[in-house]
Amino acid sequence: MKRRDFITLLGGAAAAWPIVVRAQHPQKMPLIGTLMPSPVEVSTSLDAFLQGLRDLGYIEGQNIAIERRFADWKLDRLPELAADLVRRNVDVIVAVSTPPGRAAQQATRTIPIVVGGMADPVGDGLVASLAQPNGNVTGTTFIGPELIAKRLGAARIAVLWHPGVYSDYTMAQMLHETEAAARTLGLELQMLAAQGPGDFDEAFAAMRRDSADALLLFPSPMLYLEHRCVVDVAKSSRLPAIYAAREFVDAGGLMSYGANLPALFRRTATYVAKIFKGAKPADLPVEQPVKFEFVVNLQTAKALALDIAPTLLARADEVIE
Repeated sequence: MKRRDFITLLGGAAAAWPIVVRAQHPQKMPLIGTLMPSPVEVSTSLDAFLQGLRDLGYIEGQNIAIERRFADWKLDRLPELAADLVRRNVDVIVAVSTPPGRAAQQATRTIPIVVGGMADPVGDGLVASLAQPNGNVTGTTFIGPELIAKRLGAARIAVLWHPGVYSDYTMAQMLHETEAAARTLGLELQMLAAQGPGDFDEAFAAMRRDSADALLLFPSPMLYLEHRCVVDVAKSSRLPAIYAAREFVDAGGLMSYGANLPALFRRTATYVAKIFKGAKPADLPVEQPVKFEFVVNLQTAKALALDIAPTLLARADEVIE
């Protein structure tokens, strides 16, 4: 090659270098902040959400980054953790359940917030309406108060609940629905609070002392995470129980009626994907479950010497033999 041709080639290449450098400069990966009440990183909810992201082509460490924050069941820590995610300038905050969602909303009105498994997002003040959230919060709801009455079915019902996990409005709605159904059915309720697993022994001792016929759980992230412990104590107390999620029945609980929570959290990932593509939470309607599962564990029924009516079994979506 002649010297003049080489210089010409070199000059042309040099002129193109800035373009090449710009084209190869890596873009900033979207940063997701997750806010959870649970101290356990590998949880059913988070796993389902991450799987939902992978299904949509978003893989942690490759094209997204994630900052995780857990409150160790100390709900008063949630505002501090939410504020930290805001300082980290995350692109979206994903909150698991209502309390983290509320803390995130209080920390920012501009960063998009996606909440999975909300109870009553309108009643809790997270969104203006399900169809038009009109703010920076959207997500999925498992529909809490409306389903409770369908889980009642014994003379004296012990109700285990987690105080402070929802707003006063939503908790009042749950209590109202439960008490109204109990009056209609002629049932007696025994309300027992549990702030954490450390309260289970005392609560179940009170159930045995007052001769409860059955156990009903109010939906709660803490009770959901501790489902194996709750089921074990209920079984050792020989107390038939109906739960809000099938994970309790898979662990040996008697029966459950409610939404499929892992499916809800996989759906939560679709909101994040839409936000990455420019959608605003205000324009993304809150999604409600369209199917509810009724699951029965016959092994547990036999261990409790219970006969489940064939008509009831026929209505079950799944029977564990």
